[in-house]
Amino acid sequence: MDEILELLGKKQYTNLRQHLAEMNHADIAVIMEELPKEEMLKVFRILPKDMAADVFSYLEVESQQFIITSLSDKEAANIIDNLMADDATDFLEEMPANVVKKLLANANPETRRDINHLLRYPEDSAGSIMTVEYVDLKESLTVAEAIERIRNVGLDSETINICYVLDGQRTLVGTVALRYLLLSPPEELIGDIMHEHVISLHTLMDQEEVARQFKKYDFTAMPVVDNENRLVGIITVDDVVDIMEEEATEDIEKMAAIVPSDKPYMKTGVWETYKKRIPWLLLLMISATFTGKIISSFEEALSACVVLTAYIPMLMDTGGNAGGQASVTIIRGLSLNEIEFKDMFRIIWKEVRVAVVCGITLGVANFAKLLLMDHLSVTVALVICTTLIATVFIAKIVGCTLPMFAKKIGWDPAVMASPFITTIVDALSLMIYFQIATRVLGIG
Repeated sequence: MDEILELLGKKQYTNLRQHLAEMNHADIAVIMEELPKEEMLKVFRILPKDMAADVFSYLEVESQQFIITSLSDKEAANIIDNLMADDATDFLEEMPANVVKKLLANANPETRRDINHLLRYPEDSAGSIMTVEYVDLKESLTVAEAIERIRNVGLDSETINICYVLDGQRTLVGTVALRYLLLSPPEELIGDIMHEHVISLHTLMDQEEVARQFKKYDFTAMPVVDNENRLVGIITVDDVVDIMEEEATEDIEKMAAIVPSDKPYMKTGVWETYKKRIPWLLLLMISATFTGKIISSFEEALSACVVLTAYIPMLMDTGGNAGGQASVTIIRGLSLNEIEFKDMFRIIWKEVRVAVVCGITLGVANFAKLLLMDHLSVTVALVICTTLIATVFIAKIVGCTLPMFAKKIGWDPAVMASPFITTIVDALSLMIYFQIATRVLGIG
């Protein structure tokens, strides 16, 4: 970083160009992100042409937009032409419509066709994240002819480790790994050495399912086919890593009662952050008013035994924590396809047993504390501890069932996370608390 700044400051652009040419593309992008805008643009213009597009693909969207709008139409079109089609599509989806129109108008016809092809598919589908740069072979080619084809088209392909074998209708009939081509006799036919049992993805498959397929089969690339099993693109593992990060971030935000955002935290303004958070805060605030109404309806009981009030926060917090533990576990299991709705009763039975053990442990520990440290009567301590056990029991059941019902009706299970469940459990725990207190203590 210091060396680059020094070379920039001394205007030793030739030396800077040579220095950048020896660096990794991703590392250059990281350094550029830390530079002032004008210096960033200067470094980008100094980059060797064969590196510029690769470095561009690693930059943040805001930096990409700044650079592309600062370049001439010809320079911008050259960047788009040299990007992989999936990277170019991702970038253009973030750009204003008038800029996209101008960029596509100046791009070469092949690039324009590939990008338009990818833009047709629904957002977050396999078709929208695939790339159309791959190596396809015909069954009738010999190994020698196939290797020659790879030499001709390989540089413009996302990967050449796996080649895809197509018939005359572009139907995917097999795959062949590069190592088999290199180890097979030159006169051998591709149709004789290809692997016929191909695992493929459909263009409309959700990207979350795409990530699960990659995890299941441990592939570095997978083909994407249409309804007629015709090969239309491939997805590589680097795209899947981005998907997993995006999906995990989205789930975490939903679990924290935040409307998901595509932008990094530091790139999101105060007003935009406010708009993402306020809807859930309003909903949870309104729902929490039920808790206040429950307390109000038992004012007489509380006035007769004021000490009960001091333990309301402990009961509510414990219930929320217990429910949150169950919900997070179930949400994670649902997202990984480890559990399904049909497992509902097995899950409830397991959580019931966990709740009993946890509740009794907490109840006994709290009972000892109430008698020895708080010096409460045995009756009052029993009321609090019985409520605690019942609260943990209810919280675990609510925490494990709500995400599963959400999944069943087509909602994202992450919505049913701690904030939502805590609000429900708070109301239920208070109702149980006051019901037990009025009956055992004879108040109210």
